[in-house]
Amino acid sequence: MRNRLIAPLLAMFAVLAIANPVFAAEGIQSGMIALAAGLGIGIAAAGVAIGQGRAAASAMESIGRNPNAADRIQTPMIIGLAMMEALAIYALVITFFLQGKV
Repeated sequence: MRNRLIAPLLAMFAVLAIANPVFAAEGIQSGMIALAAGLGIGIAAAGVAIGQGRAAASAMESIGRNPNAADRIQTPMIIGLAMMEALAIYALVITFFLQGKV
């Protein structure tokens, strides 16, 4: 698990190191806002995708073990998925607001 986290973090820091001089030409603040907007929506989308996948997998496993409980499992799962999706939409709205400041 640890090795899987190191590579994306190193890539992110490499992008930051390369992009910093480019952003300095236009002003560091607007460049960092643009970078924050892009990273924010990417991280939010990845987090929501992982959460929704785990929730759906757990629900399907539970229904597979006890098919009679499908109606009691499906409704809370759908409500949970909708709340997770709402968090992704909030991140998208914040990203649009940040892009308006660039």
